[in-house]
Amino acid sequence: MSIPDRRSRRLAMVWMLYGATGYTGRLIAELAVRRGYEPVLAGRDPRKLATTAVPLGLDYRTLDLRDTHRLDAALREFDVVAHCAGPFSATSAPMVEACLRTGTHYLDITGEIDVLEAVLARDDDSRAAGVTLLPGAGFDVVPTDCLAAMVAAELPGATDLDLAFTTNGGISPGTLKSAMEGVALGGRARVGGQLREVPVGWRRRTVTFPGGERIVTSLPWGDVATAYRTTGIGNITTFAGIPGLGRMTPRAARVSRDVLGRSAVRRFANTAIDALVRGPGRGSRSASRVEVHAEAGDAAGNAVSAALVGPDTYDLTADSVLRVVTALEAGEVPPGALTPATALGADFVRSLDGVRVVEPRHFRG
Repeated sequence: MSIPDRRSRRLAMVWMLYGATGYTGRLIAELAVRRGYEPVLAGRDPRKLATTAVPLGLDYRTLDLRDTHRLDAALREFDVVAHCAGPFSATSAPMVEACLRTGTHYLDITGEIDVLEAVLARDDDSRAAGVTLLPGAGFDVVPTDCLAAMVAAELPGATDLDLAFTTNGGISPGTLKSAMEGVALGGRARVGGQLREVPVGWRRRTVTFPGGERIVTSLPWGDVATAYRTTGIGNITTFAGIPGLGRMTPRAARVSRDVLGRSAVRRFANTAIDALVRGPGRGSRSASRVEVHAEAGDAAGNAVSAALVGPDTYDLTADSVLRVVTALEAGEVPPGALTPATALGADFVRSLDGVRVVEPRHFRG
């Protein structure tokens, strides 16, 4: 496949989309073409790549992350790679290392806490290389991260931050696999500035979303890594309004963790997911929406909350990734390992299609 050189890419933006044959990768590729972009698609399976790329009129590359020589040679032809191949616990590190070696800006769509922690820990290395590392550039964690930045700015002395979401949309195979891996690792929260293991469902609370009140339950979410970097707030809990989650007892959480912690069980489950789960179709996505809520509080009992309503989480992710790629290509993001809000500002979420922000409200203690 012929690839435009660096000079021609200044005239027509070309970048690499790795993991383009997955559910979210295909959505990003399709939206990119509709907006006039020409990403080069990449992944491990040449047959799947051709099936995805040829109908879209896009070039593609077959690349295995284990082949560092070939990977480095490919990345040197691009300024940006959008990494969408999960599970990111297995794929992020080799791609980040290759980007640091080749001076290629990196973004991904992970929500895996340990992956976010690992990428954000490379700040010194990325600055030295003149590279931006921007993990969590999709639904997890752009809306929550931007709302966290908004409420933190309104309450500078905040000590606690709760972030919650609810959605009526479907789920893709990759998201389901990542969620299963997250359950195997157990619950996580930020306590006193440190990541702590907690039971899934250790907290429940009522949240007033734009669509009304809902009981939400704590679960491990990427913001316990990213929101801490964005806000500096030491106590962070993430919640979701997911059917059935609120009924999970501590004992059930322990059993689920023990069972899914077995590699043989996860392999079997991953095979079943690949065979049975296809992800929501266009009609389902167009009918779904996500609501996000953020609340910061201080030691005096003061609180600030903000919320937003957005489109289906996968459509939001595709839109966000394209806007982040554009910002990176335009040189609008400084080098470093950055969260979405520290890279692009809290108002970045307002630029996304179909997002409506409910402005911060103050509650006095």
